[in-house]
Amino acid sequence: MDALCDAYVDDYCALDPLTATSIGVSGHEHELTDFSPAGFDARLALARSAVAAVEAATPVDDREAAAKDAFLERTRLEIELEEAGVNRSRMSVLWSPLHEIRGVFDLMPIEGEEAVEAIASRLAGVPAALEGLRVTLADEARRGNVVAARQYAEVAEQVRRWTGQTGEAGDFYLGLADRLGAGGTSADSAGLRALAGEASAATAAFGLFLSDELEPQGREKEGVGREVYALASRYFLGAEVDLDETYAWGWAELQRLSDLMAATAERIVPGGDVDAAVAHLDADPERVVHGREAFRDWMQQLADRTVADMADVHFDIPDPIRRIECMLAPTNDGGIYYTGPSEDFERPGRMWWSVPDGIDDFHPWREVTTVFHEGVPGHHLQVAQTAYRRDTLNRWQRLMCWCSGHGEGWALYAERLMEELGFLDDPADLLGMLDAQSLRAARVIVDIGMHLELRIPEDNRLGAHGAAFHPGETWTPELGLEFMRLHCRMDDEFIQFEVKRYLGLPGQAPSYKVGERIWLEARAGVQERQGDDFDLKAFHRAALDLGSLGLDPLRAALERM
Repeated sequence: MDALCDAYVDDYCALDPLTATSIGVSGHEHELTDFSPAGFDARLALARSAVAAVEAATPVDDREAAAKDAFLERTRLEIELEEAGVNRSRMSVLWSPLHEIRGVFDLMPIEGEEAVEAIASRLAGVPAALEGLRVTLADEARRGNVVAARQYAEVAEQVRRWTGQTGEAGDFYLGLADRLGAGGTSADSAGLRALAGEASAATAAFGLFLSDELEPQGREKEGVGREVYALASRYFLGAEVDLDETYAWGWAELQRLSDLMAATAERIVPGGDVDAAVAHLDADPERVVHGREAFRDWMQQLADRTVADMADVHFDIPDPIRRIECMLAPTNDGGIYYTGPSEDFERPGRMWWSVPDGIDDFHPWREVTTVFHEGVPGHHLQVAQTAYRRDTLNRWQRLMCWCSGHGEGWALYAERLMEELGFLDDPADLLGMLDAQSLRAARVIVDIGMHLELRIPEDNRLGAHGAAFHPGETWTPELGLEFMRLHCRMDDEFIQFEVKRYLGLPGQAPSYKVGERIWLEARAGVQERQGDDFDLKAFHRAALDLGSLGLDPLRAALERM
């Protein structure tokens, strides 16, 4: 199993250099991924060959059995998505080959001659990579494999921001060239700017292709329907769930969280509701950070302090994992995300914040839980520890395997765990965590509701909002946005991006809360079987040592504990 999986990593990285950089595998820094039909064909052939080889392999122990289950579950689903025309036609505000091409430059070092040469080579390859992607998307559109027209339009607007046509961030590629030229190397600044200009022009032209050619062919209806949604849900969860039961559970979970928020608000403003507590906290000058750089510094300090508090007490954290960097993303699309370390840990794990235009004041009480989610004990502990476990995990498990339900479910579980461990004793920070949890519960309702066009329950009064929300009506994107505004205390730019994200990436947003649900069920099962011998720290170590895997394989592995 290990030999087969290790070979697959090498072969895949050769076919997909952007993934190689993303997962920290060196040797492909000068190359870009082939997104033409031939490139997709080559990666599909590799996946099919690898699945056949792994199917024929016999695990020698429980460790290899878990590895085999994980590889087959993930790779078979990748093949299913290919065969359904989903992978090649993918285009959304959060995830597409276009985003991968732009985003890879965020992960590359910019100091030293070798680093500059690698970036220059990749800049030179951007026009050809985008042309290959254009051919693929046009071919898929002729086959009827398109996304909603709105997603093409929204991504085209993102392109205008990336290329400096709109927004405050300026031209991403020219800004990168200027940073390289100011780095003290012997790099040809004029040559770098020329390459960056060509990359920017090709990106801008691709944006016009999206708006002028694909948007008119895109689907008018944004919901994808039950069949497509069920496949997407299986991919993002690594498990098959009853979508109607999960939709109903989402309503119950949001009610539970609304009740907890009301009780917490009472601790902040006696006699006041959640809105009064939020207003009180936001008006407190001691609870605001002015400026993006100052907010990044606040995140870094909290992340470092949390690592120190967690290490050797609640978790085993090896030394290389005790380093995490908080970053401001060079874009203003909105969103917060984590990128893992390189294989040699020279590039550390990083949490990124893409701050929309116009936002310069930040309220830490809302974001303490976000730092726990993206850092320790959330993504950073999970992802970096997996990358570190060479003694128990093969290279594919350590570097390539990712399942949103497992990873995002763990990060959301980690937020709740921090309350359990006593790190959210400040009711303001607790309210921030509960509000973030409410966002994820609302996602379950809205994401499933919009894509399956379900009916809104007749009796759905939640929290202090009084009247039921559009009882008996069928979900639409407009109702989804209205519902999120009711149940999320975020800047409206973030909320609008959230709904666009759900519509462009069906099944991904619920994977957080549903993943947390399955993690909690799995922990309860182990605790019931072990009884008085159950040890929380040991459970976390054993579960994380399995690496990332689908939630069905996770449950199977934990049942062997």
